[in-house]
Amino acid sequence: MGRPGCAVPERAGLRLWTLADVFAYAQAEGVDLVLDATEIQVRRPLAGRGGRGAFVSGKKEPNTMKATVIADDKGRTLSTDALRPGRMHDATAARNEGIAPCFRHFSDVEVLLDDGYLGLRRDHPGQAVTPPRKANKTSPPQVHEARRQARHQHSSRRLIVERALADHKRWKQLARWTHRRVALPATHKTIAGLVSDRTPQPDAQPSSRPPHPHPVSRTSW
Repeated sequence: MGRPGCAVPERAGLRLWTLADVFAYAQAEGVDLVLDATEIQVRRPLAGRGGRGAFVSGKKEPNTMKATVIADDKGRTLSTDALRPGRMHDATAARNEGIAPCFRHFSDVEVLLDDGYLGLRRDHPGQAVTPPRKANKTSPPQVHEARRQARHQHSSRRLIVERALADHKRWKQLARWTHRRVALPATHKTIAGLVSDRTPQPDAQPSSRPPHPHPVSRTSW
């Protein structure tokens, strides 16, 4: 297996090991984070075993395991969590990984999310950023148009995480896992680390947020 953790852009030899490390890096460097969940199809548990339903996800009801991936504002993988059964809600998985104390401890960090994380937006306003709600049917046309444009802008900013997820899915093991489920989490983390090592820096505008005055370091709080 490769090295665990994810590489830090422009910081050779420095790696992010925990969610707290990612938030510390983002606050120190003024980087906006983008978070999304990805599914990996797995074999259906054997009949007669408990917990079979926990892996059923979505309308088509495939058997999957999910991971939460965090990328920076240039689409580079910074973190992936432990995989969980596909039926678990995305926001619940993020809470289980300890995102709430990270928001509290690193109050300058902003994370772009989709509509599946509305509960996090409620709990961490100004930091957990989801698309604006659609306008009420009785709202005037200008309100509908303003909300539509705001949602489109948010979606455009979040597209960058799709680049990171696409880099992961280039590994056929993460398109469909045919081995024992117990071996998948370690394999997924290893691939995420390799992706972060190999992802080139794309030509993109730097974040508009100013860097934090203190240098990034691995946290131990």
